[in-house]
Amino acid sequence: MTQNYEKLPAESFERIKIDSSQAEKISKPSLNFWQDAWLRLRKNKAAVVSMIALVLLIIMAIIGPHIGPHDANTQTITHANLPPKVPGLEKLGIMDGEGVMAGKVVNLYELKGVDDYYWFGTDGLGRDMFARVWDGAQISLIIAFVAAIIDVVIGVIYGGVSAYYGGRVDDIMQRIVEILYGIPNLVIVILMLLVMEPGLGAIIFAIALTGWIGMSRIVRGQILKFKNQEFVLAARTLGASNGRIISKHLLPNILGIIIINTMFTVPSAIFFEAFLSFIGLGLQPPDASLGTLINDGYKLVKFQPHILLAPALVLSALMVAFNLLGDGLRDAFDPKMKD
Repeated sequence: MTQNYEKLPAESFERIKIDSSQAEKISKPSLNFWQDAWLRLRKNKAAVVSMIALVLLIIMAIIGPHIGPHDANTQTITHANLPPKVPGLEKLGIMDGEGVMAGKVVNLYELKGVDDYYWFGTDGLGRDMFARVWDGAQISLIIAFVAAIIDVVIGVIYGGVSAYYGGRVDDIMQRIVEILYGIPNLVIVILMLLVMEPGLGAIIFAIALTGWIGMSRIVRGQILKFKNQEFVLAARTLGASNGRIISKHLLPNILGIIIINTMFTVPSAIFFEAFLSFIGLGLQPPDASLGTLINDGYKLVKFQPHILLAPALVLSALMVAFNLLGDGLRDAFDPKMKD
């Protein structure tokens, strides 16, 4: 049985011309590791908000003690224990200077004849809490950042050397770490603070004394993972020195892990400093940190809650922001995280 096929005209067929130079063109721009991580980080709203909040808190810690109308250490006994009072907000019934005295709500500013404004109120010695809170935040951040930098430097060097050289060097170095790790951190810190004179340097030294152990163990694990891979063996075959292999090949591959753990080290140092100051082993008067301010406010929380509220909120904001940013960086630096 014969079938009749209808012939299509020749003009129905058109040859597609392909430019050979565009045949393998990648439409999406090429990105390096850091650019790709930044794009992933920007899509994490919690991390972006935390980063903005951290920048604002750090700026306020720097300029906050100087933008207020009062000094952080100036004592005015007649202005003691005043509640917060802010221009403009007082007309809305918020932070209007009213407090409780003898069971009655009264305007303490009018009662004491005070014409000044104290945005966060005053403490028992009449010192401005606004200036003291930001001054304390500045000291807490300095302690945390310096301790974190020391932890990173010692931890990376110690863990890197231990893992790269291995053998007896690794055994000896890890036994030392295990001995230090077995002693409670708080015991070591308290003993160091009892031996040294209380102050900023003593707290930084005490926190950094054992804080590097966690970083060194993480770095050691990462170096053990990468040191026998092909790119390291190729560099060693080509005659690269040990220092060059560590600095040019191994460290760049674990830099993301180091940054992430540093972001978690900073809030840990802030909290630990606040804890030491809270139990009386931190800074001594008239110096102030967030921990000492919280300790002062804790004693008067039933009568003057504003003394505790402001430093507690700033400390909580710092802790939450650093941890959320650390979570965002962990996801951004993870190559398994895809869009």
